[in-house]
Amino acid sequence: MEVFYYVVFGGLAAVAAVMELSKTSKDRIATSSAFNAFKNNYCLVYSLMMAGDWMQGPYVYYLYSQYGFDKGDIGRLFIAGFGSSMLFGTIVGSLADKRGRKRACITYCITYILSCITKHSPQYKVLLLGRILGGIATSLLFSAFESWLVAEHNKRGFDPQWLSVTFSKAIFLGNGLIAIVSGLFANLLADNLGFGPVAPFDAAACLLGIGMAIILSSWGENYGDPSNSKDLITQFKGAAVAIAADEIIALLGAIQSLFEGSMYTFVFLWTPALSPNDQDIPHGFIFATLMLSSMLGSSIASRLMARSTLRVEFYMQIVFAVSAFTLLLPLISNFFVAPSTVKGGSISFSGCVQLLGFCVFEACIGIFWPSMMKMRSQYIPEESRSTIMNFFRIPLNIFVCIILYNVNAFPISIMFGMCSIFLVMASVLQRRLMVVAETHKSKPHDWTTLKEKDSESDMLSIQI
Repeated sequence: MEVFYYVVFGGLAAVAAVMELSKTSKDRIATSSAFNAFKNNYCLVYSLMMAGDWMQGPYVYYLYSQYGFDKGDIGRLFIAGFGSSMLFGTIVGSLADKRGRKRACITYCITYILSCITKHSPQYKVLLLGRILGGIATSLLFSAFESWLVAEHNKRGFDPQWLSVTFSKAIFLGNGLIAIVSGLFANLLADNLGFGPVAPFDAAACLLGIGMAIILSSWGENYGDPSNSKDLITQFKGAAVAIAADEIIALLGAIQSLFEGSMYTFVFLWTPALSPNDQDIPHGFIFATLMLSSMLGSSIASRLMARSTLRVEFYMQIVFAVSAFTLLLPLISNFFVAPSTVKGGSISFSGCVQLLGFCVFEACIGIFWPSMMKMRSQYIPEESRSTIMNFFRIPLNIFVCIILYNVNAFPISIMFGMCSIFLVMASVLQRRLMVVAETHKSKPHDWTTLKEKDSESDMLSIQI
C-alpha cells in the first residue's frame, strides 16, 4: 500500500486524538451523574444499532454479485430499499409517535434482523423483500431513536443544552469509531476467516439482538401526541400543518434533503471517482480513513456546541459552503489535470487531491449530524417529531432513487458538480434559517397555534 494512504490516515488519527485529549472545561459541558448514566446507556444502544448497519455496508453489493446478479439487477434492489423508506417511512414514523418510540426502536431491530436473514437466500424475490425490510428499518433508525432520546431527556428534566453532549458522543461513536471497527470486523469474518460474504450479516443480526435486549430491559416508553384519538391521516395532517405553518421547520426539511441527498450520492460515487481507470486502490482502508474524518468532525462539533455564544444556525452555513467546495474538486481537477487513459496502476495525483477533499467532506458530515439533531430538537414539535422527520426523508429518497436510476447517464464529475450546487443551496437556506430564528429568538415557538390550525383542518374535513 502506498505511503500516501498511511500519511493521510495517520495525520487524521493524530488530529482526532489531539482534539479529544486537549479538551478543556470550555470545550465540555458540566453535567450530572444521572445524566451521564442516561447518556452512556443511549450511546451503547445507538452504537450497537449503528454497528448492525455498518457491518452490512461493505458486502451488500458484493453478496448480490456473488449470487450472479448484474449491475442493473443490483441497482433495482437498491432502489427498492430507498423506495421502501420513502413509501413506508412516514407511516412508521407516525406509528412511532402514536404507539410509542420504544416499540418503534424494537421494531427496527426485528425488521433489520429479518432483512439480514434474507441474505442467505439467492432468490431475487427474497432479496427484494430484504431490501424492503431494510428500507423500513432505515426510516426507523434515523427517526425513532432520536425522537425517543429527545422526549426521554425532557421527561427526566435534564438541561436542554445537555442534548448536544449526547448527540455529539453518539455520532462520534456510532458514525465514527464503530463504523471503522465494524468495517474491519466484517472484513475479518468474510475474508480473513473465510466465512464468506453472508457472515457480516449474521454478525449484524447478533448485534441488533443484543441492542434490542438492552432496550427491552432499560428503556421507558414515550409518545408523541398523548391523545389516542388521532388516526394516521390526522397525524399526517398535523405534521403537514406544522411544516407549512412554520418556515423554520420547512427550511430544516429542505436543508436536510439537500445535504443528505448529496451525501448518499457521494457514497455511490467516491469509488469510481478515485479509480476511473480501474486503479488498484485499498477500498477498505480508504473507507476507514473517511470514517475517521467523520469522527474528527463530530469531535469538532462537540467543541462548537459547547460554546453557548456560538449558534449552530451560524456555523452550519459555513459547513455547507465548505462541503460544496470539496465536492467540486472532481470537476476542478478534471479541468486542470488531463485525465489519464492508462488502465490499472496506483491512484493518480488527481485522485490524491480528491481523496483529501473527500476527507474534508466527511468531516463536514461529522459536524452535520449532531448539529442537525440539535436544531431539530429545538424547532420540531414533540407531538409529531417522528412523523415530521420522516416527511423530510421523502424528497431525499426520491432524489437518491433518481440518481441510482440515472447513474450512468452523466459523467461522475458532472454529478459531483450537481451535488455542489445543492450544497450551495443548503448554505443559502441555512442563512435564511438563521435570520428567521434570530427574529424569533425573543419568543419561543407557539406550537399551540399549530395545534389550533390542525384542529381547524380536522373540523373542516369532518364538515366536508
